[in-house]
This record gives sequence, C-alpha cells and structure tokens, in this order.
Amino acid sequence: MATGNARTPEQVRTELESERERLATAVDSLRAEVKDATNIGGKLRANLPVVAAGALGAGFFLAGGIGATMRLLARRGREGKEKARFGPFSFVDRS
Repeated sequence: MATGNARTPEQVRTELESERERLATAVDSLRAEVKDATNIGGKLRANLPVVAAGALGAGFFLAGGIGATMRLLARRGREGKEKARFGPFSFVDRS
C-alpha cells in the first residue's frame, strides 16, 4: 500500500517541532493580550464610582434633565391665574 508520502520521518519530526514552536509563540501572544485586557478591566473596577457618577451626569445632561428641571422650577413663579383646564392643557391669564 503506497500512500504517496515522500517525507521521511525526520522531516515530519522537524515540521512538528516548528509547528509546536509557532503554537507556543501564539499562545504567549494571546496570554499577553488577555493580561492587557484584564489590566484595563482592573483600572475600570478601581474607578467604578467615579465612572458611574460621570455616566449618570452625562445621561442626565444629554436627556435634557437640566433644562426640564429649570423650566419646571422657574415656571411656578411666572404662572398667572388659571382660567380653564382641559386635561393636561390649561389657559392662563398672565395679565
């Protein structure tokens, strides 16, 4: 039974050894990347309260919370006498 394989056992051993070396290099590279990613996660975890407060403030600002809150607070003093109300709408006499 001829398989048509022209490589000698020594060539196969040499190729296997080179593959093992390349695999070891790739594993070391992946471990370094995972270590770097874990280090970034550790930095985030250490500053989590600051990051959470910043995210809350940014979300409030982007959602228009400041403008809506000021409009709600400032409106109370400017409103006049309510003449009629239809559900959420009202007619106000501001004179």
